[in-house]
Amino acid sequence: MKFALPLVTVDAVLLTLRQGELQVALHRRDKAPDDGMLALPGGVVHVDEDDSTEATVARVLNDKTGFQPRYLEQLQWFSGKHRDARSWSISLAYLALVPVEELEAVSPNSFHFYGVDHLPQLAFDHADIIAAAVNRVRNKSSYSTLPCCLLPEKFTLSQLQATYEAILMTTLEKSNFRRKIEAWDVVEPTEEFLTGAQRPARLYKLKDFMLFGKSFG
Repeated sequence: MKFALPLVTVDAVLLTLRQGELQVALHRRDKAPDDGMLALPGGVVHVDEDDSTEATVARVLNDKTGFQPRYLEQLQWFSGKHRDARSWSISLAYLALVPVEELEAVSPNSFHFYGVDHLPQLAFDHADIIAAAVNRVRNKSSYSTLPCCLLPEKFTLSQLQATYEAILMTTLEKSNFRRKIEAWDVVEPTEEFLTGAQRPARLYKLKDFMLFGKSFG
């Protein structure tokens, strides 16, 4: 018996901290289906070219945006007969957290940025994919160093706290936050300072990307 095969694709959720809020980088589709609509960068798996879905997402991001994130993780599969007008389809979504400076350094027309809680109408089921990605990030951010991926290599503790607050959508008490960061032993001071209108603030860097079993609760 011959069975019809589903369309297999990948989609990339590129999250960044921009204008004080968690935003997603979208692009505008230039072909059917959903021609002209905003969407996540994604594409079909090329079975004669891609060794894995990781290779597919790297190729798609390079072709459509010219950008390759430093940190990328699998999110989950999305599937169904109504999500894509071309065929019954299945898509593996990937999640990346990217400093806004890296995304904005790409061609100015590569991305359109929207707050994750105020999305426009999107192609396919991409709103559902973004919602799943945001839920993953907010859950992980309560016990991990994941938010550091949104910061440049060196950052102040105030920038670090503001990043956690933007993702968790809450205000963290300054001294308590810094005590917990010190107890977690995940950042280390550098010999550099951020200078500006206020007194210089020491710059820190992440010791090592890792998850740790603590929380802000």
